[in-house]
Amino acid sequence: MSFVEKFQSLNISNELSREQSAVVAQWESILSNGQINANLPLLNTTLRDASFVASTPSPILIDVQLFESVLPIIRELLASSKDVSNNSAQYRHIIRWVDYLQQLLQLPADQQLAINYDIELPREVIEKKKKADAEKKKDDAPAETKKNAKAKDDKPKGKPDEETLKKLREEAKAKKAAKKAAQAAANAEKEAKEQEKPKPSIIDFRVGFIQKAIKHPDADSLYVSTIDVGDEEGPRTVCSGLVKHFPLEAMQERYVVVVCNLKPVNMRGIKSTAMVLCGSNDEKVEFVEPPKGSKAGDKVFFEGFGDEEPLKQLNPKKKLWEQLQPHFTTDESLQVIFKDEEDKEMPIRKLTNKNSDSFKVESLVNAQVR
Repeated sequence: MSFVEKFQSLNISNELSREQSAVVAQWESILSNGQINANLPLLNTTLRDASFVASTPSPILIDVQLFESVLPIIRELLASSKDVSNNSAQYRHIIRWVDYLQQLLQLPADQQLAINYDIELPREVIEKKKKADAEKKKDDAPAETKKNAKAKDDKPKGKPDEETLKKLREEAKAKKAAKKAAQAAANAEKEAKEQEKPKPSIIDFRVGFIQKAIKHPDADSLYVSTIDVGDEEGPRTVCSGLVKHFPLEAMQERYVVVVCNLKPVNMRGIKSTAMVLCGSNDEKVEFVEPPKGSKAGDKVFFEGFGDEEPLKQLNPKKKLWEQLQPHFTTDESLQVIFKDEEDKEMPIRKLTNKNSDSFKVESLVNAQVR
């Protein structure tokens, strides 16, 4: 197994900033051009100021790729030189980094860099820019810049006259008022946005096909279903509290409507990543039935919202589902509808698909749908 494969099996992940990604690209270029030897001093300086190459909290792939090239170079350098102390001092930060990675990757002893931890190293001297250099830069400044600086220094110093002070006060007052007005406008906009009622288009309803259902091994009231909802990565695992309402055979190989963007929850040790939509009253629960010809993954929506994309995931802290679900019900025709009397444009919207078909329950009128 290669070093890279070993590292990838550790599942260490780091999210990179734009600057870190640029550093990674720089070292990838050095690797691809075979310039590691020439850039050992740069690598040592980089690792002097950070634990890992891209200043990440833990190693990333570029660390392991560089390690694979640097390890034999450093091993040969220390083995072939009589002045081990000086070479160890010169590349002390690379050696520390190599030692960490060879332990992390659990290299066999014969492949590791042998390190003498008791060796005395000379003190590291970090050169600072000399004051003379700064003075030289100042002396080398263009004559025009010097002239402007001198003119600035020649301006009379002291308290401004009363008229200037008055003008400065008025400007400061105007800036303060503008800042206050802008803050008030931003707060009002934020408040209005938070108070705006969510639309049912944010919910990701889809047709799902239950491939198989079993009873939850640790919960008597739950079924665990494998449901195809059209995801590229395959079917989802869904826990449903339907044991009291449907026999196990009724849960096999059937089409249902599924809510796909609720936050996943652990239900007695099994992560449930969706919810089967049902109509219910105090006595009975019925599936919301997709129309004939439906396929797994078909988009389902309330009238008027077919062109809008649902949220990737509903934020449970904002109680979006809790605000919308009380409006879901069934009408006299057993159709699932969204009922909102404050919606002047369309107070009743039926649950439908691209073909304008209806989604119904078997017998419950004015049912809760959830």
